Amino acid sequence: MARLMQSDEIFPHMVDIRRAIHRHPELAFEEVQTAQTIIAELERLGIPYEYGGKGSGVVGRIQKGEQYPTVGLRAEMDALPAQESTGLPFASEIDGRMHACGHDAHTAMVLGAAALLAEQPPDGNAVFVFQPAEERGGGSRVVINSGLIDDLDAIFAGHVTRKYLVGEIMVGDGVITAQSDKFAIEVKGQGGHGARPHEGIDAVTIAGGIINAVQTMVSRELNPVHPSVITIGRVVAGSAPNVIAERATLEGSIRTTSPPIREHIHKGLRRMANAFSELHGAKISVDIVGGYPQVVNTKREADIARRAVRTVVGPEHLHDMEHPSMGSEDFSFFLQKFPGAYVRLGARSEGEDHIPLHSPSFTINEEVLKVGAAFYDEVVREAIFELSN
Repeated sequence: MARLMQSDEIFPHMVDIRRAIHRHPELAFEEVQTAQTIIAELERLGIPYEYGGKGSGVVGRIQKGEQYPTVGLRAEMDALPAQESTGLPFASEIDGRMHACGHDAHTAMVLGAAALLAEQPPDGNAVFVFQPAEERGGGSRVVINSGLIDDLDAIFAGHVTRKYLVGEIMVGDGVITAQSDKFAIEVKGQGGHGARPHEGIDAVTIAGGIINAVQTMVSRELNPVHPSVITIGRVVAGSAPNVIAERATLEGSIRTTSPPIREHIHKGLRRMANAFSELHGAKISVDIVGGYPQVVNTKREADIARRAVRTVVGPEHLHDMEHPSMGSEDFSFFLQKFPGAYVRLGARSEGEDHIPLHSPSFTINEEVLKVGAAFYDEVVREAIFELSN
């Protein structure tokens, strides 16, 4: 609880930082002003940092010595292409852009933790990672490939959610989020007059059949104990109401928590394409692009996070994960390289409704900033202690 009281002292400053970032959201790999806000705060705190310019991350470091454990905290800088409808006095000042996923809050929390750790340095090294492009570009790999964090012994990150109340924190073991892929299916038929469908090969009809077949694969071919979601979110076809469409494009995403299920879906999409091609005489291609891997918490780091939660907010506010999220997160790339844990930070006020992430009306109770900063401060100290012994 002492950490939470210390965090309370810097709370107004964290709010100012969060709101400044919220007013000026920047999309993936364009986070220049956001980076400068972070750099200004690190300089104010006397924390050395590295920044490679537009498209790169900001990495700050409190260094005690190479012989000591090194623990990282990660936050994201990018916003979303969404039109904010919150009506907040500090709402986005840029049309069509919004911090609808809480990255402004995550950045403020990690900067808050940096302030606490700078005031009372830990018995090891703390690294503050502010990455670009979590939403669309896999910006974590930019930071990883920079070589600036090769010495990490563990890394931690969190995400705000209105599923839980402020002060509640969820920690899980193993798989935390799904892996995701994107796909595109191109159907090439034969265009023709709407009055003579027998002379053409209708790409729209074929596309409709594929859409239904894909969902049948999910419900009838895949083991229901392994969550899987295939979403076709974009369909493009046709040029006029009285013309048989020659081409149709389907674009979607695949989300799974099981690598064998993922492989089955990939093969299944190609099998369906071949079957519909043979059935209708069309040419059908499938392109699958791999996305983010699963976020998989390591047991040791998840237990460290739990201890930090108990210390900061008490055991009654610690929640175990009910099931993996079908969302995806590029923190997964960090966890492929380093041990670590990803947690959920409650950001809802008592009596408020749940508002999903990415919604134009997404807001948080800003009290989560001091909870997050205190948790991050404590988790660094807990991890350094654990790794030192």
